[in-house]
Amino acid sequence: MDVDRVSNTTYGIWRMTYVQFGAGLCGPTEWTNFDASPTLRLQRMPVLGRALGRVPPRFPKSVSYGDVVRGLPVAAVSCDVIYSSHVLEHLALDDLNQALRNTLRLLKPGGVFRFVLPDMEYLASEYLKSTDDNAVHEFMRKAHLGVASRKRGLGGLLRNSFGNSSHLWMWDYKAMRSALINAGFVNVRRAYIGDSNDPMLDLVEERGRWENCLGMHCNKPESSGG
Repeated sequence: MDVDRVSNTTYGIWRMTYVQFGAGLCGPTEWTNFDASPTLRLQRMPVLGRALGRVPPRFPKSVSYGDVVRGLPVAAVSCDVIYSSHVLEHLALDDLNQALRNTLRLLKPGGVFRFVLPDMEYLASEYLKSTDDNAVHEFMRKAHLGVASRKRGLGGLLRNSFGNSSHLWMWDYKAMRSALINAGFVNVRRAYIGDSNDPMLDLVEERGRWENCLGMHCNKPESSGG
C-alpha cells in the first residue's frame, strides 16, 4: 500500500491521521486500517481473491494487509493516533516488543497509542475466587491458552500453519506499563472505553471488547524526532 494513501481526517482545525492495526472486520473509512490475517492477504490477490471473496470472514475494502511486527506500510512520524484491539496478546514476547518500537516510530511527537487486550490479572483473580471443580478449564478457555482439541488432516495443518487464534503472551497492567516505558512511551495509564474525549475513537472502540479487559493509553514523547 502506498504511504500516500494514508487517510487524513479533519478534526477541529488540524488534519489528523488515524491508523488501526489488527482491524479485523472493523474498518471505518475515516481510519487507515490494517490486518495481518492470511485470509485477508489471500482475498487481496487478483485471481484467488475473487474465488475467496465469498468465503467468510469477508474483510471490508477499507482494511488492507499490514503486519505491525514487520512494519506497517506507513511513513515514519506520520500518525496522530494508533489503535489496536485484542492484537498484542497474539504476539510472542519478542514480537510484542518489536511491535511497540514500530508503533512509536510511526507516531508524531505527542501522538497517542491506545489499545485493549485481555487482562491476565482479572482472569487469574476470577480463577482463584472460583470454587468450581472445573475452574481451571474455564480459566484456560477465557485466556485462550492450551489446546482443547487438535484438528487433524489437511485442514488442521493449514489452521496450525496460518491461524493465529491462540494467545502467545498474556499481560497485566504492571507488565504492560513496563514494556511501554521501555519502548519509549510516556504518560502511560490505564484506559477505559470512551475516556479519550476523541470522537474518532468511538468508531473503533467496541464495548464488548473492553469489558473486563485491560485498556492502555500512552504517548510518544513530545520532544522525540522519530
